[in-house]
Amino acid sequence: MYTKKMNYAILYKKSYDRILNEVPMKKYELIAPCHFGLESILKREIIDLGYDVIKVEDGRITFLGDAEAVCRSNVFLRTAERILIKAGSFKAETYEELFQGTKNIPWEEMIPSDGKFWITKAASIKSKLFSPSDIQSIMKKAMVERLKAVYHIEWFQESGAPFPIRVFLMKDEVVAALDTTGESLHKRGYRKLTAKAPIAENLGAALIMLTPWKKDRILVDPFCGSGTFPIEAALMAANIAPGMNRSFTAQNWPHLIPLKEWYDTVDEAGEQICLDGYTDIQGYDVDDGMVSIARENARLAGVEKMIHFQKRDVSQLSHSKKYGFLITNPPYGERIEEKKNLSSLYGTLGERFKALDDWSLYLITAYEHAEDAIGLKAAKNRKIYNGMMKTYFYQFPGAKPPRRNTQE
Repeated sequence: MYTKKMNYAILYKKSYDRILNEVPMKKYELIAPCHFGLESILKREIIDLGYDVIKVEDGRITFLGDAEAVCRSNVFLRTAERILIKAGSFKAETYEELFQGTKNIPWEEMIPSDGKFWITKAASIKSKLFSPSDIQSIMKKAMVERLKAVYHIEWFQESGAPFPIRVFLMKDEVVAALDTTGESLHKRGYRKLTAKAPIAENLGAALIMLTPWKKDRILVDPFCGSGTFPIEAALMAANIAPGMNRSFTAQNWPHLIPLKEWYDTVDEAGEQICLDGYTDIQGYDVDDGMVSIARENARLAGVEKMIHFQKRDVSQLSHSKKYGFLITNPPYGERIEEKKNLSSLYGTLGERFKALDDWSLYLITAYEHAEDAIGLKAAKNRKIYNGMMKTYFYQFPGAKPPRRNTQE
């Protein structure tokens, strides 16, 4: 039986009961970064959670939400990288403008006098200011100057809760935001062991969501590695929120996010779990060690009974039923010696796919000759950045199953 394990020790380690009901629900602009090319999937997720999207940009979505939204988006969103609270924005073409713009942001509304604050990352695109280290240093100095004046202190102990800040510069427009998440949201908490080149959990979830797969359909990953695709599919099938089993930086900010909101969000997630439905989700790998790793990761995710993992070469891929899905991340051939075998490997995948009855194939790869080797032209080919690597999501949809007769 799946149990709710969202680090209650962290939630309860400090007693904030006296202030749980004292913090007003202020509205924020929340920023959710994601993989480039998958903005539409994340936008749909945010809308489905009940929040208003106000801006869609390359690699990030901005939406409106309160403290509850911070908790729910961290716990429920499957395709986001993290959740940021926008602190302020301004134009800066010089370091002096950067300093003054940063200093004008009311940081005291978010960071207490004992808070530990720093610019954890600065990204600059098409801007006159482009040095991350200089941007980080100047903004930190400006924040210190602002908070010194507000708190009337000369030295910050920074012994309290962490307040990491992320900064984006696009065409000289600076956006500064508090990182509520901490470790990226792709860290679900279940993948303790990984393959040589694992696909990120949030990317795996997004790719599944780009397909028509539903929990009553067959899903097979013939190159499952550490099990990301099958596990993410099982989490969706069981309606298990991806962030249930981890902690977040903003849990340490009761003055901004009442702890009651975290408790309520975890309770909401727990009530939605359904492990009773039948699933046919399978993962194969030629490496017996990877199969063991995938099984352990599935156990940690609470979905081990929903997935069948097996040592099996792609040449042995078969299934007796119709209308299934192959969703997979085959080898790309990062090493020179591996590239020699790619054409044969993808050719075998293509042969086994063609032998299946009305199945669909969806695969992400950086191998530029994938279609030629498979022997089929993809119906769609979506460019997606997996980290800094440009990859393609090839889509070979099969026939749709006949509609079920719902009449008596």
